[in-house]
Amino acid sequence: MARDEVPVIDMQKGDGLAEEIMKACEEWGCFRMVNHGVPAGLMAEMKAVIASLLSLPDEIKKRTVHSEQGKGYLQRNPGTPFFETLSIDDIFSPDEFYDLLEASPHQRDIINTYMKATRDVAKLLGQKLMEGSGLAGDLFDRYCCQMRMNKYHYCQESVGLSGVGMHSDPTFLTILHDDDKVNGLQVVDKYSGEIISVDPVPGTLAVNIGDIGKAWSNGRFCSVKHRVWSFEPKTRYSIVLFMLGPKDKKVEAPPELVDSEHPRLYVPIDFKEYRHVRTSHRLHTGGALELFRTTNTMA
Repeated sequence: MARDEVPVIDMQKGDGLAEEIMKACEEWGCFRMVNHGVPAGLMAEMKAVIASLLSLPDEIKKRTVHSEQGKGYLQRNPGTPFFETLSIDDIFSPDEFYDLLEASPHQRDIINTYMKATRDVAKLLGQKLMEGSGLAGDLFDRYCCQMRMNKYHYCQESVGLSGVGMHSDPTFLTILHDDDKVNGLQVVDKYSGEIISVDPVPGTLAVNIGDIGKAWSNGRFCSVKHRVWSFEPKTRYSIVLFMLGPKDKKVEAPPELVDSEHPRLYVPIDFKEYRHVRTSHRLHTGGALELFRTTNTMA
């Protein structure tokens, strides 16, 4: 039988916060955050900015199309006819993105402020994951970070269909600012296999663990499978910050997470290579990790 709802974690909690986050990552692979430190006013302004950018003419948005899979502007297509997304592929170097879209000074300021605020949340999460694992340091130091701004063109024809199909993220973790007025996110319960709707809660941010996070934790964390469903004919927006992987090294489980009872499950993984393998093998629900098992000769 499926559990009712994902955990809600107060990020201002003192004692026990690291343990609570670890448990959510292990048992669910996702959770909601309250008191996360990103101002509600900034979240509202950010939503207004992405709505305006995603309303630009297609010929302007297409200036940011990228040849590399998973980057740049992705327009609606036969596979995802209700979904489009703009991407800042490196949040520390957004100027080319702004220039191509002719973003105003106000839009640039709001996006920069929002990206810094959510990156600060990610840093805190990384510290707590290290603490909960018995480690020290900044987990996400020198990590590649990508931000995506999504628009779901839900209409009468889309109701009862998927906006984005079932998948896991090829990331360490994802911080999601979902639409507080239009539902859509659904996750798979790791124990029952049943689908659970993650209803929006105004002012909160959601977190989910991806495949790279599962590999780093030596299989301890759950890379949660999820999809975005169309329940009603209303336009839906969401903003995601992806903590992808280190810029200059491969991801592997720290030695402290490996012992005789928990042997190393995965070889060191370059996240760019991993994303390519997922795409080329069409393994979008976590199965690509099996190709990187220590016992798999393909890895």
